[in-house]
Amino acid sequence: MSELLKRITTNPRQCGGRPCIRGMRIRVSDVLELFAAGLNAEQILEEMPDLEADDLKAALLYASRKLNHPVLVA
Repeated sequence: MSELLKRITTNPRQCGGRPCIRGMRIRVSDVLELFAAGLNAEQILEEMPDLEADDLKAALLYASRKLNHPVLVA
């Protein structure tokens, strides 16, 4: 799974430092929004031909890892 996460890049000079797919200007959030809009993986890959199936998996894994952290309540 760590190989998938290598597909997610961040660059402070690109997309405001937001996480992107393989250095392209396609943000993880763009991919997530397409899934949320009801598109399936095949439709997303048609919509964004520069992406690969593993890019979609990487975006989902990245989001999952970012959300799965403990929250300390004072």
